[in-house]
Amino acid sequence: MTDLLSALKGAAEATRLRILVLLARAELTVTELTQVLGQSQPRLSRHLKLMAEAGLIDRFREGAWVFHRPAAEGIGARLAAEVVALARADDPVTQRDFARLDSVLKARTQAAADYFAANAESWDRIRALHVAESEVEAALDRIVGPGRIDFLLDVGTGTGRMLELFGGRALRGLGIDLSHEMLAIARARLEAAGLSQCQVRHGDLHGMALGDGVADLVVFHQVLHFAADPQAAITEAARVLSPGGRILLVDFLPHGLEELRDRHAHRRLGFSPREVAAWGRQAKLEFQLVETLTGDPLSVGIWLGRHAAAASSERA
Repeated sequence: MTDLLSALKGAAEATRLRILVLLARAELTVTELTQVLGQSQPRLSRHLKLMAEAGLIDRFREGAWVFHRPAAEGIGARLAAEVVALARADDPVTQRDFARLDSVLKARTQAAADYFAANAESWDRIRALHVAESEVEAALDRIVGPGRIDFLLDVGTGTGRMLELFGGRALRGLGIDLSHEMLAIARARLEAAGLSQCQVRHGDLHGMALGDGVADLVVFHQVLHFAADPQAAITEAARVLSPGGRILLVDFLPHGLEELRDRHAHRRLGFSPREVAAWGRQAKLEFQLVETLTGDPLSVGIWLGRHAAAASSERA
């Protein structure tokens, strides 16, 4: 009863209701919330502190930034979900908030797109500065195995390297990316490799123009640390994943290199196994960290995800 009363008190204020509705669409920093809501940072920080104490939201520090999102579990999480569901999308205040949020999210995406455009030709070389790609690719090859892939989907394909790596065993391969410069490079590489069964397409990882349950292997290779909303990307991947399919997620484990944000447009400084597992639960997937490749200072994690029902059936 005490937890419920605390959650109700935490939500019972106009600005805090607006924050809940906004966080249901994207995880945000206090700076981004000030841009959307037009209120001072100290005031919003106070609201966010009270909401976290009430169990309505989760806060997590990552280097110099603190992100906020709806709570993942508990009475506060259930209440927050109910409140958001009851909020009217046609409310004038909500519509203004969403319009400003769209501008903030577009600015995020544009910053990453500008970086990709400036660095498209040297992207593979920049990746090599952070982690030994040959070691990562050998591990991926071993984990995926030699079997046939009916439909390979490479999300955020960049220069198309994952299509090159796995395309030879795929009946069909598709890479999507927001950067036209990257896509031009990927097309040239696929043509040079003779992988006519693989194509690339302009698209957004948060909303892919694909039907449900079509992809047998979905790959996120060093992509999600750029994403505005990794949870939404994983949920979208779960939608297009076939019942027996797999999601291969490759990204940095948590680190503290703030300069990667400024110099290379990284939105997030790596991900913990606990966080990836939480994304999976939200999307009805089960993720396992199957490989850790230790580097200095950056280490890479490789996760394998499946639909939760399929994973349970396999264990049985």
